[in-house]
Amino acid sequence: MPKKTITYSDAIAEIEEIIEKIENDELDLDLLAVNVKRVAELINLCKAKLKATEDEVEKILKDFDQ
Repeated sequence: MPKKTITYSDAIAEIEEIIEKIENDELDLDLLAVNVKRVAELINLCKAKLKATEDEVEKILKDFDQ
């Protein structure tokens, strides 16, 4: 079964949900490390998507100027 690609918006929403749970002490201590690891993965995914988008926009603008 192919792995579903998460969108930038979905990643941000998941990050916000986890942070809210942490801030409201809704996470069990045993799950804290797992959730912090997940947030780190999501942040890296978002950074990669932002970088790819930035590179693509720069290429489009460069091609447009020529």
